[in-house]
Amino acid sequence: MIARAGSRFAAAVASVLIVLASGVGAWAAEPVTVAPGSVVRWQGSGTESCAAYGRTWSPLGPTCWFPVDLLGEGELILTRVRDGRQEQAHVQVGAYPYPVQELQVAERMVKPDEENLPRIEREAREVAALWTRAGPTRYSLPLGRPLASASAGRSFGARRVLNGEPRSPHSGVDLKAARGEEVLTVADGVVALADSHYFAGNSVFVDHGGGLISMYFHLDTIAVAEGQSVGRGETLGTVGATGRATGPHLHFGLRWHGARIDPALLLGPVEDVPTIRE
Repeated sequence: MIARAGSRFAAAVASVLIVLASGVGAWAAEPVTVAPGSVVRWQGSGTESCAAYGRTWSPLGPTCWFPVDLLGEGELILTRVRDGRQEQAHVQVGAYPYPVQELQVAERMVKPDEENLPRIEREAREVAALWTRAGPTRYSLPLGRPLASASAGRSFGARRVLNGEPRSPHSGVDLKAARGEEVLTVADGVVALADSHYFAGNSVFVDHGGGLISMYFHLDTIAVAEGQSVGRGETLGTVGATGRATGPHLHFGLRWHGARIDPALLLGPVEDVPTIRE
């Protein structure tokens, strides 16, 4: 099974810092500290909205969920409106905890030919446009599993060294699976993009509303089309090894309000997610 998020992040949570204010307030205690790529939840009855990073979104029930980007650092100020009053919390992003991972892949996947560069740039623009999509929330937590088989996610956050060349850290998890195994959507949503990409291979991006996008890479086949509505547990395609992959597996990733987060946090029990306490 995918590792429980609490076992990885609970030790990183310190005490909490909250500001209660109708306008400007003062810090009340020490901050909560979380790892890059984590998520923080802030629960309270009467919660009306949540805000951070220049974005505002609706809570899930009485709870604001705040993603912390994989490359986030320093101090974050989180805001909610509760019973008509603005409240703020202070979160400190801790040290980068993830290991270095060295892999050998096809050289063209490290140093693409010039003729492929326009394609790579175009695909990057198309994908980046997805992070600003907005729409009503269509998911609940925890999310469903992207594979029916019990599979351990690994390598989230690993600093990749490909053929001796440093590359961006790994922003998803790699799930072991046999070629041809069905890949499942983790929540209701709309297929935002389904295509063959240079690095991700055959890939599907599903918009679940509420700022949440799920990603499924290196597929052998794609069973859905852009604009199609899909339900939780519906087949999106099959496991493969297309794109920059060393063998059959599923790369599963999440972007939430633009932030790259560890998918294990939304697949496991919500009680394991670091919490801002009153």
